Amino acid sequence: MITHIQGKLVEKNPTDVVIDCNGVGYLLNISLHTFSQIPDQEALKLYSHLIVREDSHTLYGFTSIAEREIFKLLISVSGIGANTARTMLSSLSPQQVKEGIAHGDVALIQSIKGIGAKTAARVILDLKDKVLKVYDIDEVSVNKNNTNKDEALSALEVLGFAKKQSERVVDKIASQQPDASVETIIKEALKNL
Repeated sequence: MITHIQGKLVEKNPTDVVIDCNGVGYLLNISLHTFSQIPDQEALKLYSHLIVREDSHTLYGFTSIAEREIFKLLISVSGIGANTARTMLSSLSPQQVKEGIAHGDVALIQSIKGIGAKTAARVILDLKDKVLKVYDIDEVSVNKNNTNKDEALSALEVLGFAKKQSERVVDKIASQQPDASVETIIKEALKNL
């Protein structure tokens, strides 16, 4: 019903913002990801999603259409409410959530506070096909990137680096340089370990 709100930023908090639109103040609940993307200027446009319940009408705001679409997909899963979806988008970026679902990464989804193994598995089961179709993520390219990452990780383990620490560094490099070769990932990781 309300696709976006554009106006003057009146109040900005980590969980919500108030936008004055022609004299009417709209309270929009936001994720930490959206909070970090909001510029410190008066003019602001947020894409929105309105949830109507018996006892409330709640607006959720997003800096990008992509984040809003991920939110809508998440709340379509049984057991995932708006607050849980917002927590997921606060803990991980929309890109990480999307890739976690596409890769079937239960551990990543489960790492979010309040998400158990069953819920993480349900999210992946319900949304994997939709995410692959909507975002045109080719499973072959997903596997190629995983292979480079996995090869780099095993090489770092052979060199004597701790697996947990190596994974964090390699994940960061892979997210910044998705097309990086195994050699590039290893070289960059060695600089950061």
